[in-house]
Amino acid sequence: MHIQVIMRVIGLLVMVFSLTLIPPMLVALIYNDGAINAFLYALGINLIGGLCLWLPFRHQKHDLSIRDGFIITVLFWSVLGLFGSVPFMLTDSAALSFTDALFESLSGLTTTGATILTNIDDLPKSILFYRQLLQWLGGMGIVVLAVAIMPMLGIGGMQLYRAETPGPVKDSKLTPRIAETAKALWYIYATLTALCCLGYWAAGMTFFDAICHSFSTVAIGGFSTHDASIGYFDNPVIELICVAFMVIAAVNFALHFFAWRHRSVLHYFQDPEVKFFLFILLCTIGISTVVLGITSSYEWVDAFRYAIFESVSIATTAGFGTADFSSWPNFLPFLLIVTSFAGGCASSTGGGMKVIRILLILKQGFREIQRLVHPNAIIPVKLGGKALPENVISAVWGFFSAYLLVYVILMIGLMATGLDQITAWSAVAATLNNLGPGLGGVSANFGSINDPAKWMLCFSMLLGRLEVFTLLVLFTPMFWQK
Repeated sequence: MHIQVIMRVIGLLVMVFSLTLIPPMLVALIYNDGAINAFLYALGINLIGGLCLWLPFRHQKHDLSIRDGFIITVLFWSVLGLFGSVPFMLTDSAALSFTDALFESLSGLTTTGATILTNIDDLPKSILFYRQLLQWLGGMGIVVLAVAIMPMLGIGGMQLYRAETPGPVKDSKLTPRIAETAKALWYIYATLTALCCLGYWAAGMTFFDAICHSFSTVAIGGFSTHDASIGYFDNPVIELICVAFMVIAAVNFALHFFAWRHRSVLHYFQDPEVKFFLFILLCTIGISTVVLGITSSYEWVDAFRYAIFESVSIATTAGFGTADFSSWPNFLPFLLIVTSFAGGCASSTGGGMKVIRILLILKQGFREIQRLVHPNAIIPVKLGGKALPENVISAVWGFFSAYLLVYVILMIGLMATGLDQITAWSAVAATLNNLGPGLGGVSANFGSINDPAKWMLCFSMLLGRLEVFTLLVLFTPMFWQK
């Protein structure tokens, strides 16, 4: 393990990250919102902090081991979350405590979208822009992490199955070099953001709102520049654009790469994960529409409109809102939160356990039922017409069990701090699935819960974004043994 090299890399990352404070400074100048000093001071603090980490180890150069990769990956999110909180603490209009500022920063970078802020409409434009920018940068980091970095660490999640499955994406690195992969992903990510921004602008948003919401839509983050979120605009065209780009961003970016490279979209409809993902969305929309219509919560046309938006928003873990789904009748709030456990597809900006894992768990469950009838039969689990290795199935079950165990422990911990069961259950779901909105005491925002609960939820956001094992492995004695 090369601690000096790790510190040098993290120092460089912090210094580069400090440059992201320049765009909000320009916004502060344009709108003269009085927050420019906060960003100037934050820029100085972050630059000096990164320099202090980098300078003592600037000459250290070694090849990084797998263990180094784990530490850098975890520190990437946690350290940047720490430095990203500085502007929130220094801005007078926000005046957040350290805990609240860190919560807001981590929520942005992990694209969770859970906020402790109220009266968002009255905040300085530069702070609003900065929140959205954090999500956009975090979303890109997620894609590069999932497609390029995690496979190198041997924790590529469902990239394993693609090597065994016929189809367009057999090489999880997409291109032979990580640098080329990251560059290709940046092109795709930036292009989707630009198209989303233009769509919003043409549909009636101001240019500022269009930029900000395109950042959080493509990142599947959920932050908005308004307390009422997308519902502020009350515009069906804007909602339709948002739904389309949430679905696109929740699909595996390796498939987008193939579409970009080969100018074809047929492979989307041949991918088993995408087909199952669309099936989940259609079922949720259908059930929500029927229940809202039958209970006379809305007129049937409005029921369909709100059902489409909220179902896609929650299922993809974006967390935007056009209606208060927590007050919907019967089982609908619970149903929508449950869909967030599946989340987006593997190697997308969506959260949750990932659709492909849920699909494989269902296939494995069906195989066990078949084995009861035919105990001596050899029944493989197939995906895309090809049998999967047993180690892939075991890895999925290992992830599923760890995910649920972490969920239960965090929920009990939150209840121990005094939160009621519904609030605790949904707060863990909202953060571990990187969803954002919850039920009960966190249906509007997370500002009212106590500080120990916020710290646990910060840990939950990191666990969800790093797919549990990447962070948990650091707590094992074996990891630190020479």
